[in-house]
Amino acid sequence: MSWMFLRDLLSGVNKYSTGIGRIWLAVVFVFRLLVYMVAAEHVWKDEDKQFECNTRQPGCENVCFDYFFPISQVRLWALQLIMVSTPSLLVVLHVAYRENREQRHRKKLYVSPGAMDGGLWYTYLISLIVKTGFEIGFLVLFCKLYGGFSVSHIMKCDLKPCPNTVDCFISKPTEKTIFIFFLVIASCLCIGLNFAELSFLVLKCSLQKHSTKLKCSEYESRHGSYVECGEMDAAPQLYNHHLGLATGTPQKPEAKLLFDTQEN
Repeated sequence: MSWMFLRDLLSGVNKYSTGIGRIWLAVVFVFRLLVYMVAAEHVWKDEDKQFECNTRQPGCENVCFDYFFPISQVRLWALQLIMVSTPSLLVVLHVAYRENREQRHRKKLYVSPGAMDGGLWYTYLISLIVKTGFEIGFLVLFCKLYGGFSVSHIMKCDLKPCPNTVDCFISKPTEKTIFIFFLVIASCLCIGLNFAELSFLVLKCSLQKHSTKLKCSEYESRHGSYVECGEMDAAPQLYNHHLGLATGTPQKPEAKLLFDTQEN
């Protein structure tokens, strides 16, 4: 299986990620993708052929293997890697949409197409939530399918056409258990990083909004004009209550000198 597309996808998302997001990408590359490509595929190679039961009854080994492993553990690992990486494609597509929009209008519409503001901020937040959901979902699925995260040395099987309860043996159970625990630890680390990045983004946005409101309130108290606080980085609008006009700067009242003239 070629993982070049997944590698290029994650590399493209790296320049739009926060510091915590870059750490997540490094963990996925080094502790999950490379480990899978270099070692895990070879450990689970020909696992169905190396699954043996102490009986010569035709079909017994196939039925027992299908019961204990409805889907190969290493293939489930690969599916998890693909699913948790795909939501990052939403960020790349959103940035591409911004760039295409600027080209169609032939003018600068954003400070930067990859700036983490507006709709892109929400897209990034949604991708984090979806990734976290996939991570947790696959861990629960793994535990439900295999009854835990360890591989037993001997499995008892009494399914038909087995003549009685037979003992079945799996190749390299200890090595597989080590790799599975490594997978679980790396997945939990990614979940923790996703939660940390979610908290960071929400907290940063809340602080920026609070800071903007404070600046607007301070400006209003000093100049006696109502300030409409729109987007965080947008300049505040000033509203003149008497004229009903929105202006960029407060209008100073004109002073008129009234005096009496005496005709001679």
